[in-house]
Amino acid sequence: MTPHPETWLTPRPEGLWCAPGGFHIDPTRPVGRALITHGHGDHARSGHDAALATPGTIAIMRARYGQDAAGSLQPQGYGAPIRVGEVDVTFVPAGHVLGSAQVRLAYRGSVAVVSGDYKRRPDPTCAPFEPVPCDVFVTEATFGLPVFRHPPDGEEVGKLLHSLEVFPERSHVVGVYALGKCQRVIALLRRAGYDRPIYLHGALQELCDLYVRLGVDLGDLRPATVADKAALKGQVVLAPPSAIADRWARRLEDPVVALASGWMRVRQRAKQRGVELPLVISDHADWDELTRTLADVDAPEVWVTHGREEALIRAATLQGRRARALSLVGFDEEEGE
Repeated sequence: MTPHPETWLTPRPEGLWCAPGGFHIDPTRPVGRALITHGHGDHARSGHDAALATPGTIAIMRARYGQDAAGSLQPQGYGAPIRVGEVDVTFVPAGHVLGSAQVRLAYRGSVAVVSGDYKRRPDPTCAPFEPVPCDVFVTEATFGLPVFRHPPDGEEVGKLLHSLEVFPERSHVVGVYALGKCQRVIALLRRAGYDRPIYLHGALQELCDLYVRLGVDLGDLRPATVADKAALKGQVVLAPPSAIADRWARRLEDPVVALASGWMRVRQRAKQRGVELPLVISDHADWDELTRTLADVDAPEVWVTHGREEALIRAATLQGRRARALSLVGFDEEEGE
């Protein structure tokens, strides 16, 4: 008799636990064996005895944590099944950031897919999301409300390029997260024909260098030296979100402050953070992409891990699927947004 995934895949305080495999997926505290979907800090914690992830995610964990990443790190490429305990595990691209993966779990004829974080839009900096048929689809819902419908990426980058034309005497400081968002904004600018140097806050340099070493072309990148602020007039300067409102940014001459985030759809959030130029660019699926993914995967049952659970559960039910919330804790909605 085929066991239902709820009998072997269960939420625990430290994360989603797969009993026949003897591992957790994206645990929020150190465990014996962890499967990691991607390199953002709320999913890839340090200190596990052993961790299994894609080569890209492992490279990111090593860059971020050094020797503290895990007792052992085992790389596993996309599409290559590996037996862990009694479970066949396959990593499938999630389209979130470099190295991000869904986790396909097959046990005694039953299949569950844990999405991790994902998006459905083209992104030259990472492998695109692939829908995987399964019995249970475990999905995020960061932007799981109908109000969150992200505009085309090209339109948002167009706003930045237009502002550069209108205010050529002002630096344009764009808040981006170091992993994924930074490299994606650079790639979107390059795709739009922007071939000038892009200047980086020091906190962004290491992961950009890692992307380049792993084969992602980001063009001419230079350090943003505030001491030479005259050279930054009319230039794009990328910085962590925490830096765009502090003394570092204020030392530039009359900067245009921008922030690239799905949360910039909410005007009050932009106002609270002092953002003059909100850019709705997200590394997560929006409402339409979440509901389309449920249809594409076509699992009879959906579990929602974190985010706006109630609305997505309702949408899944209207599609004729069973759905419930796992209400996993420890995931940062701002991380990677």
